[in-house]
Amino acid sequence: MTRTKATSARPTRDLPPLVVDYRGERLAGVDEVGRGPLVGSVVAAAAILDPARPIDGLNDSKALTAKHREALDVEIREKALAFAVAEAFAAEVDALNIFHATHLAMRRAIDALTPAAEYLLVDGNRLPGHHVPGQAVVKGDARHPAIAAASILAKVARDAQMLALDARHPDYGFARHKGYPTREHLAALERLGPLPEHRRSFGPVKRQLALF
Repeated sequence: MTRTKATSARPTRDLPPLVVDYRGERLAGVDEVGRGPLVGSVVAAAAILDPARPIDGLNDSKALTAKHREALDVEIREKALAFAVAEAFAAEVDALNIFHATHLAMRRAIDALTPAAEYLLVDGNRLPGHHVPGQAVVKGDARHPAIAAASILAKVARDAQMLALDARHPDYGFARHKGYPTREHLAALERLGPLPEHRRSFGPVKRQLALF
C-alpha cells in the first residue's frame, strides 16, 4: 500500500502527522459516542468522504456547538460517498461490557456502508475486529476529517436519542446531561429509580436496582 500523509481535521500540537497506509476513495472514518453514559445505546458511525466535495469545519464533535454539529451532520449526509450510523443497545452493553459493545456498534456501522469501505481509520487505540484492514488513530477525530465526520454523525444521533428519552421521562434531565453520570442524573436515579433504558451493569445503576 502507498503511505500518504493525511489532512488533519484540525492540527494537533502533541501528536506527529498522521500517515495513512492507503490511497483511494473508500477510506472510512469510524468513531463512537456514548461509552460513559449510564443510559441508552452506544452509537457508532462510519463515513467515507468524497474528495471532490470537501466539507469545511470538520472537527472532533465535542469541540463543536450543537448547532454547528447539526449543520455539519446535514452536510455530511448530503456530500459523503457513504455513511452509516449503528448502535449497540443497553442490553448488549450489559451482556458484552462497554468495550465489546462499542466494537459491535462500530462493526455494524462499517457493514452498513454502501459502497463498502476498503480501509478503516478508527478513533482510539484499538481496531474493532472487522475484516476490513485499517489503523487505530489516537485522537483521530481531531486528526482526520473522515473520523471527525463519523464523530459528528454519532454524536448528533445519540443526542437525538437522549432528547427523545427526555420527552418520555422529563424528570431525569436527559436533554441536559445526555445520560452521563452528572450530579443531576445521579440524584434522579436515587429519587426515581432506574428506567428500562438504563445500563444495569454500570455501578450507579446497579446500586439503585438493589434498593428498588
